[in-house]
Amino acid sequence: MIPVTKPFLPPIEEYQKYLTGIWQRQWLTNMGPLASDLEIKLKQHLGLNHLLFVTNGTVALQMAIKALDLKGEIITTPFSFVATTSSIVWEGCQPIFVDIDKDSLNIDASKIEESITDKTTAILATHVYGNPCDVICIEKIAKKHNLKVIYDGAHAFGVKVNGKSLFEYGDISTCSLHATKLYHSGEGGLVITKDKEILKKLAFIRNFGFNGPEAFSELGLNGKNSEFHAAMGLTNFFHIQTIHEKRKELTEFYDARLKGLHAKKPIWHKEGTLNYAYYPIVFETEELMLACMEGLKGHEIYTRRYFYPSLANTLPYLEKKNFEITDDIASRVMCLPLYVNLSLEEVELICRLLLRIQNN
Repeated sequence: MIPVTKPFLPPIEEYQKYLTGIWQRQWLTNMGPLASDLEIKLKQHLGLNHLLFVTNGTVALQMAIKALDLKGEIITTPFSFVATTSSIVWEGCQPIFVDIDKDSLNIDASKIEESITDKTTAILATHVYGNPCDVICIEKIAKKHNLKVIYDGAHAFGVKVNGKSLFEYGDISTCSLHATKLYHSGEGGLVITKDKEILKKLAFIRNFGFNGPEAFSELGLNGKNSEFHAAMGLTNFFHIQTIHEKRKELTEFYDARLKGLHAKKPIWHKEGTLNYAYYPIVFETEELMLACMEGLKGHEIYTRRYFYPSLANTLPYLEKKNFEITDDIASRVMCLPLYVNLSLEEVELICRLLLRIQNN
């Protein structure tokens, strides 16, 4: 059986070394030494000045909205994981969807301004599959209309644009460190900002709003993560390069073997580096995509319609709305298996089966 993904797990002895220290200190959560060390290492690795390690990517989004004190309408994409939209609603704001660009699959920056009203307070855009949004255009729009910008960078760990971390863009960026991500801490997330005052507010929010043993600065939640998750993050930290190289090798192997397939990959940002987080392909027709999905499933090879369906016409707590490009792409997109211990032989099998299904 070949699943669509598997979490990377380091040698168990490496993880156990951290567990010994946890047992000795008996400090299990509340930003212990391992969580603090992980923050420092990730800041250095990503070239960032400020970064917080939090419970997960969804909490990171909720914290970002709260820290910027957003109200009213937030412009966002209907082509993303549900947490992007649900976080907006959870924080009492209204998501306003804008259709995506047919090539990058990110929010179409050229369509944002027509959706701005006097109730709009921010733009929350997703770097889909880690592919950078048009960050320069979005920044110009935000400045022109005095809007805040949050980037959902759940897939974008390690990506750079114009030589600097993608997380440098926007007022706040978030990242997921969930087990299925290319770099993970089991469960976890990151929230990033360049603004020291926003960082201070985020730090208070992460810890119930505490501003001292018996004082509170504002409304907060429990956004802290445990030493056990930090230990996984630290262990995996030393394998980041290996993970990247293996996923790159698999991606390039797919590219070479699937040249005859009636499908295309999203067009990557011309100034952005690749992190090989996923292997998405958009088929020429939904019929072909479904045939390939079922054909692979018959050989116990599992894929994922990611993202499907569109968030704009799926969620029971929102009025349904159709978007031409999003609806079309969502119906034809599929992610193929991609993870570190996937073998080239297995990729070869997947590619041969796809081409055979197509040509039958």
